[in-house]
Amino acid sequence: MITITSDTPGSIKVTFPYSAGVVAKIKTVKPHQWHPDGKYWSFSHSVPMLNEILSALAGEEIDIDPVLQKDIEPLASPPLLDQVRNLIRLKHYSIRTEQSYLSWIQRYLRFHNEKDPGEMRAQEIESFLSHLAVNLKVSSSTQNQAFNALLFLYREVLKKDLGESINAIRAKKPKHLPTVMTKEEAMRVIASIPFEYQLMAKLIYGSGLRLMECLRLRVKDIDFGNNQILVRDAKGMKDRITVLPNNLKESLQTHMEQVRLLHQDDLAKGYGRVYLPYALERKYKNASSEWGWQYLFPAKSLSKDPRSDEIRRHHIHENGLQKAVKAAARSADIDKSVSVHTFRHCFATHLLEANYDIRTVQELLGHNDVSTTMIYTHVLNKPGLSVRSPLDS
Repeated sequence: MITITSDTPGSIKVTFPYSAGVVAKIKTVKPHQWHPDGKYWSFSHSVPMLNEILSALAGEEIDIDPVLQKDIEPLASPPLLDQVRNLIRLKHYSIRTEQSYLSWIQRYLRFHNEKDPGEMRAQEIESFLSHLAVNLKVSSSTQNQAFNALLFLYREVLKKDLGESINAIRAKKPKHLPTVMTKEEAMRVIASIPFEYQLMAKLIYGSGLRLMECLRLRVKDIDFGNNQILVRDAKGMKDRITVLPNNLKESLQTHMEQVRLLHQDDLAKGYGRVYLPYALERKYKNASSEWGWQYLFPAKSLSKDPRSDEIRRHHIHENGLQKAVKAAARSADIDKSVSVHTFRHCFATHLLEANYDIRTVQELLGHNDVSTTMIYTHVLNKPGLSVRSPLDS
């Protein structure tokens, strides 16, 4: 907690428990004076100075003297979309969620001719969601995504409780069974995938990963000694552990050596820093350039980070793998509708066929509810033993 008072006539007094980050912010406000005996900072008392201090300490928890409170100039409210973006980043939502929410909020405002959202309530939300279902015939998941974006806007940004249920026409949620290949078909498709994408497909099938979970793997997430992969910040912002196929260890180690050489080359050229989640980059200054934090499947070229504008090497884009799998399925003469996610379905189904307990499979997949896992087969009662990946059988 930072305390701002006017104990000394003619000056503003700022005290706080030692924090290098807060000290750095305080030093940007000049002129300032540090008092080592009293362990506080002082500034000349003026309204512009007070507002400059508050601006420098934006985002910190502040307790301000009521005498000074009346001198605070009201700050102009940032544009609505900027408020949404800032709050999304404060809550550590993913860049995809940010892009999705902003897009839906923009569409909602355009639908109502840029009317002030603060003046709109449940009725306007219902009409927009019904328009999506009836006129645009979007899927239930798309409609839910739009609803979640609007819910975030009203509850988190505008601080308005709608106070009533949203009775929009709901898009029908189809009940599809997942496409599952046999082991022989899965291996035929993998064999037809270009070499640069083949290791990713094998990991997804052999470990039950989602597409982005695979692409976002870091070097430190692979635990060769314990035969496991740590999936960080997965769906629902949860970590989990899944199996590392023995058959992939040698290939992974060879691949990682090539990635290490690429990283060393980036460092030599003045790059080599990778995106770190949350505040880790500020907390650990050198972590972003360390080997363990590098992406396991880095992109071929450097690119600009959309949030920081820093030039970095991100992970490989998902479109390449998706197109490679589609083409490989056609090449292997598989008549089923095969996507990258099909390999995850195969992982679950083949483990259940091998008599692994459904609860074990649930944990490996990272499902919240076992009913989600039960779509693959009937409930099995045989206790799960130590897990072997279907890629090793």
